[in-house]
Amino acid sequence: MIFGWILAGLFVVALSALAWGWFEAGWLRRRVLEVELEDVPWELDGLRIAHLSDFHLGVPSRGRRAAAEAVQWVRERDPDLVVLTGDLLSRNAGLPELERLLRELGPCLVVLGNHDFASSRDPFSQRVDPAVFGALDGVVVLEDEAIELELRGKRVQVVGVDPRTYAARRAEPQVLADQDAALRVLLCHFPGVARRIPAGAFHLILAGHYHAGQIVMPFPGGSFNLAHPRIRDVQGVFRFGPSALHVSPGLGTTFVPLRFFARPEVTELVVRSF
Repeated sequence: MIFGWILAGLFVVALSALAWGWFEAGWLRRRVLEVELEDVPWELDGLRIAHLSDFHLGVPSRGRRAAAEAVQWVRERDPDLVVLTGDLLSRNAGLPELERLLRELGPCLVVLGNHDFASSRDPFSQRVDPAVFGALDGVVVLEDEAIELELRGKRVQVVGVDPRTYAARRAEPQVLADQDAALRVLLCHFPGVARRIPAGAFHLILAGHYHAGQIVMPFPGGSFNLAHPRIRDVQGVFRFGPSALHVSPGLGTTFVPLRFFARPEVTELVVRSF
C-alpha cells in the first residue's frame, strides 16, 4: 500500500515537472541590458540593439509562442538595429511561420546556426536550404562577410560568421574588422568565437546556441546545466578584454519541448560608451 502511494506521488511529481517545463518554454522574458563598450563615440551612447536567437521553428514547442511575443515586443520598442543569431529553423515545416515573423519584425541582420543545416545531434532536426533566408524581404544573411551601416551619423560595421566555417575552424572574422568603424559588432551563433579571435577586434559580440542551458537543475548556491555541464557562459554578458559578449537564452527548444529554470528571452542591448 505504501509503495503504491510512493509510486503515485512520484507520478504526480513527474507530471507536474513536465507541465512546468512545457509552460516555461513559452514564458518569455523581455529584458533590457546596458552594455559598456570601450572607445565607442558618445554619439552612439544609448544605441539600442535587439538581439533574438534560436527560434527552432518547425517542431512542436511553446517556443513558437515565445518567438511571436518577442517579435511583437521588438516592433513596439523600435530599436536602432535588429539582429538574429541563428538556429531559426529546425525543420522546413517552420518556414511559413518564420517568413511571417520576419515580415513583422522588419529589416534585420541574420547569421545562421548549426540547426539551420541539420548539423546537430537532435534527431528531429532537418536540413533547410539556406537560400530561403536570403530570399526574405528585409533580411540580410551574413556568411563570413561584413556590412556597413550608418547609425546616428556614425559608421557601424557588422560582421557575420558562417556556422560551417566556424565548425571547420576556418572562420577568421577578425580579418574583416574595420578598425576605423565607430562600432564593430560580430554576429556568430556560437559564443566560443569570443575565445578564437584577438581581444578588441570587435566592440560587441552577439551569440546564442545554449538556450540558457534549457534544462537547469538548481541547488543551494548554484545550478547544474544538464545540456552543457562544462559551459558557464550560457546566457548574459561576459567580458573578453575590451570586448563584450552577449549570449542570448534564445526562444525555442531542441530535443525536448521543455525548459527548466531557463526561460526564453528577447533582449534589448543599450550601448553605453566609456
